[in-house]
Amino acid sequence: MVELRIATFNLENLDETAPGELPTLAERIALMRPQILRLRADILCLQEVHGQERPGQPRALLALAELLHGTPLQGATLTSTRPLSDAVYNERNLVVVTHLPVTGAEQLRNDLVAPVAYRRLSAVPPDASAVEIGVERPILHVEITVPDGSTLHVVDVHWKSKIPTDIPGQRIDNYTWRTADGWAEGSFVSSMKRMAQALETRRLVDRILDVDPDAQIVVAGDFNAEPDEVSVTAVRGDVENTGNPALVSRVLVPIEQTVPEPARFTLYHQGRGQMLDHMLVTRNLLARYRGSEIHNELLHDESAAFAVDRKYPESDHAPVVGTFQFV
Repeated sequence: MVELRIATFNLENLDETAPGELPTLAERIALMRPQILRLRADILCLQEVHGQERPGQPRALLALAELLHGTPLQGATLTSTRPLSDAVYNERNLVVVTHLPVTGAEQLRNDLVAPVAYRRLSAVPPDASAVEIGVERPILHVEITVPDGSTLHVVDVHWKSKIPTDIPGQRIDNYTWRTADGWAEGSFVSSMKRMAQALETRRLVDRILDVDPDAQIVVAGDFNAEPDEVSVTAVRGDVENTGNPALVSRVLVPIEQTVPEPARFTLYHQGRGQMLDHMLVTRNLLARYRGSEIHNELLHDESAAFAVDRKYPESDHAPVVGTFQFV
């Protein structure tokens, strides 16, 4: 039997820093490289990985390569989201890291779900007609050959946060809204974006299963939603919600359910642990599933007034690891 460890980790804006800016990348790596070592990941799904520029060269994931230096993932294949015009995005790339053979990759962004047409009511002035509301970050789908020779479909996601989307004329500054209904509408627009990503994720899962009903699928990343929120349950497809037992083989199972509830959180906000980073797997992977870990022992309250990056250079998110065994 071969053990396979799959992990997901939001690195929180991993980037190089300008001279004099704190914390430096070196300070961040000093705390985060031990986290990478502890994961012992064979497949690592990352979020919020920024790209860096060098004169005359395509943008590249140089900060990530530096973080992985000296770890078992040094020199591994980095499969990233990317714009049409460059090698990687400037900010918030999704990246799947592995030494295992990568046989296919695609990204989806309003490819399986069309943008929504919506007229903003609290905009100043109000929209005369509907504007297009699309998702801001793609989904990354990577096909990997695992030790028994089969294919594992790894879907890396980073859904829209609950931070309200800007509404024209409704912001006094970055932290102050002009009206309560403007804030509420901004939150509503963000929820539409998040739900659109959830629907596109679910449609991708079903597209894979339509081709191969026995496909092995892992959906991992920062969902910006807790397990019982609609966006997450929409991807899970539990029979309790669909009411259709014929769809039982298409259910995705959150592996965090085997972690004791008091330790089941990946972000600490306003004195409460929140489970926002998930790993959902097809039921056929449960036969190979051996356990989960959430490395959250040192999480600080990211909402506290003085919880600035200079004091806490590490990520605000805890990584999640799932262990599986293959013949």
